[in-house]
Amino acid sequence: MSNTGQEKNNGKVIAVLFVGVLMGALDISIVGPALPSIEQSLQVAERFLGWIFSIYVLFNLLGVSLFARLSDIYGRRSIYVTALAIFGLGSLWVAISSDFTNLLIGRAIQGFGASGVFPVASAVVGDLFPPEKRGRILGIIGAVFGLAFLLGPFVAGTLLKFYSWNVLFTINIPISLVLIVYSWKVLPSKSAVSGKTIDWGGIISLGVFLAALTYGLNTVRGDSIILIEVFALAGIALATLIFIERKTPHPVVHLEYFNNRQILIAGILAVSTGAMQACFVFIPSFVVSSFAVDPSTASFMLIPFVLATAIGSPVFGRLIDAVGVKRVILFALVLCSTGFYLLSYSGAHRMIYYSSGVLIGLGMSVLSGSSLRYIMLNNTKVEDRATSQGMLTIFISLGQLSATALIGVLSASLMGSESYAFIFRGTGVLMTAMFLTAIALRSQSASEPSAVSQP
Repeated sequence: MSNTGQEKNNGKVIAVLFVGVLMGALDISIVGPALPSIEQSLQVAERFLGWIFSIYVLFNLLGVSLFARLSDIYGRRSIYVTALAIFGLGSLWVAISSDFTNLLIGRAIQGFGASGVFPVASAVVGDLFPPEKRGRILGIIGAVFGLAFLLGPFVAGTLLKFYSWNVLFTINIPISLVLIVYSWKVLPSKSAVSGKTIDWGGIISLGVFLAALTYGLNTVRGDSIILIEVFALAGIALATLIFIERKTPHPVVHLEYFNNRQILIAGILAVSTGAMQACFVFIPSFVVSSFAVDPSTASFMLIPFVLATAIGSPVFGRLIDAVGVKRVILFALVLCSTGFYLLSYSGAHRMIYYSSGVLIGLGMSVLSGSSLRYIMLNNTKVEDRATSQGMLTIFISLGQLSATALIGVLSASLMGSESYAFIFRGTGVLMTAMFLTAIALRSQSASEPSAVSQP
């Protein structure tokens, strides 16, 4: 194939990955505005509504390692298409649900299908593009994931003015079908490895650990008793996972990768990024209480965050290719910490609020976008690219789950604007700590060779 033909095909690949990631990521945040309608339509007790989010995230976590490894063995195309089909089936199940149990089953199927989309998409970028181009491509794809957290409530609120909550999931079905057809045409089918070994022991023990941890974190509240048995099970599963992964020839979690300084720091930053993303759930409520506006107006007041993320992701992706990932990450962490400090003191001052939104959106575009995935791609072997991207997704989700539980406890202990200010200020402190951590990253530009074995 000529260079022009190859570039044209790569453009189609990026478009397919872009839409798939957007669809999967939106379904994490898009259900928020629909909760009151679901509660009324299906007669759901308010205390159970949180599981509409949690079960999606949980099954997303459970499937990440399996789909990532399967794509390394059987090829990106077949696994990506399978994941899209499962996601479409889950969307249909949710859309036709007439009771809460079936809705949760559908959300679980959706989450499991979505778990094969993002790590495989990132691995395809590593397969098709050289190191000097990966930053900008990952920036484009990463922008979708970051934007989804901000666009979800806005899109859902608009659709719910005209349609019932079911339409939020019905629209996924035709999109999934179109993506399946085009994915089969344009995605590469060649596998990355010749062996067929799957680490079932590691996948199962990792699944038990994540399931127990998710259930425990979502059960703990400010006035509740910690479920010791559940967290004990998580600890046992984690110990079992470490024991298995040390002995298996093809582990789903490569423990030796944590001897690599770049990967270890990327994992720490990923957990913190997930925690920062969890804070966005509370920004619309903060806007409503601080500026005395209705929820629909609060959604429009998220536009500075959205625009900054959309602009920042491709721009910073190109900067990573030009000046290296370390400098861009450090700059992003400065933006995030400054933005959250400003947000905690914004009160009723709209100009300070909008300024903080721009800073946070720009910083978020780096951490949720290309930077961490760039590090993982350049520090892992070709045959483990999807698996490493799955590991990163797990770290981000663990940060989201842990922060959501912690914020729930803080919200129960503090009241009103005081709780928001404390949460945002704490996030600023966390980003400052991450800046100090990221200083230890190795300075590497895209033109330098990958450091797979760099200690």
